[in-house]
Amino acid sequence: MQVSEIQLFQILKEKLGEKEAQTLVEYVETKVERGFEVKKDVLATKEDISRLEILIERSSKENIKWMIIFFIPLYLTLLGFILTNIDKIIK
Repeated sequence: MQVSEIQLFQILKEKLGEKEAQTLVEYVETKVERGFEVKKDVLATKEDISRLEILIERSSKENIKWMIIFFIPLYLTLLGFILTNIDKIIK
């Protein structure tokens, strides 16, 4: 259940009086705004998420490239070693 600022004021005005209700509503509003300001810098925007997705995509492509550069010569070396020593392996 969401209560708007005006509804909160009306409920509190009946219980506490107009001046106290106004003061309490202002206090709550200030607390909420401060809490939002603190978290605003930490929260990710759509733009931040988009930049992160692009960065991850580039990193993935870079990793695949280096895996190919590293593993193809490794496998060729292993294949060459096996082929040159196949007669020793079979006997």
